[in-house]
Amino acid sequence: MKRSFFSLISICFLAIGCSGTRSVVYDNSPDKGWKQLFNGKDTKGWTVKINHHETGDNFGNTFRVEDGIIKIRYDQYGMFNDQFGHLYYDTPYSYFHLKFEYRFVGELQKGAPDYTLRNSGIMFHSQDPRTMLKNQDWPISIEMQLLGGLSDGKSRSTGNMCSPGTDVVYKGRVSPDHCINSISKTYDGDQWVKGELIVQGSKLITHIINGDTVLQYSKPTIGGGVATGYDLKYKVDGKLLSAGFIALQSEGQPVDFRNIYIKQLPGKE
Repeated sequence: MKRSFFSLISICFLAIGCSGTRSVVYDNSPDKGWKQLFNGKDTKGWTVKINHHETGDNFGNTFRVEDGIIKIRYDQYGMFNDQFGHLYYDTPYSYFHLKFEYRFVGELQKGAPDYTLRNSGIMFHSQDPRTMLKNQDWPISIEMQLLGGLSDGKSRSTGNMCSPGTDVVYKGRVSPDHCINSISKTYDGDQWVKGELIVQGSKLITHIINGDTVLQYSKPTIGGGVATGYDLKYKVDGKLLSAGFIALQSEGQPVDFRNIYIKQLPGKE
């Protein structure tokens, strides 16, 4: 049977009860359509934006590359002072399949909010970092929120959705919640976890953790709250988000990323 990758994905995701299905194992090679976003050596092709700093200022060497890993650290900060940051890949995407690995390490930076403990994320459909103001905390975007377990025996899902300056449709209606929890397992300690995002413009977004589909939603639009300090001309409430930039998040918890690949998918709005 000859069906395209996109068709198979669409059939599965639009079917009832698809949650919990396994992701296919993909060949990362360029001839299979995959592109390596992080070259393992430096952050060439990426742009930093940290709250309270100008775009391009990698304050405190927050985003650094060591041992083939993008490491997010705060050892040069002192108090955290709401210096939430993001590292943006310089090319916007609309229909794509993103793969990456992450792990939480170390201790929460002094002064960082309690909710950022073992907390990071992948932003997508984000505004261009060059449109962000110096004191803008979060980009107008969608976030695949990454959480680590607290080793307390309690469940703490990862691969959740959070919506800074945006809204999404979940289970047939616009969600009233800033964050929507996934059905993932809890991952304690400093283990590497594999994440995937399959994004079909504004039509369907799927979060996958360690091969399990854990969350789906659609129709991201500009709206909602949480993000502050933005230029009003980029906060056009009700505008459908079908494309944008991808970014790695820093918000006070040391975290590592590696093996970041993307594959563009067919489709249009």
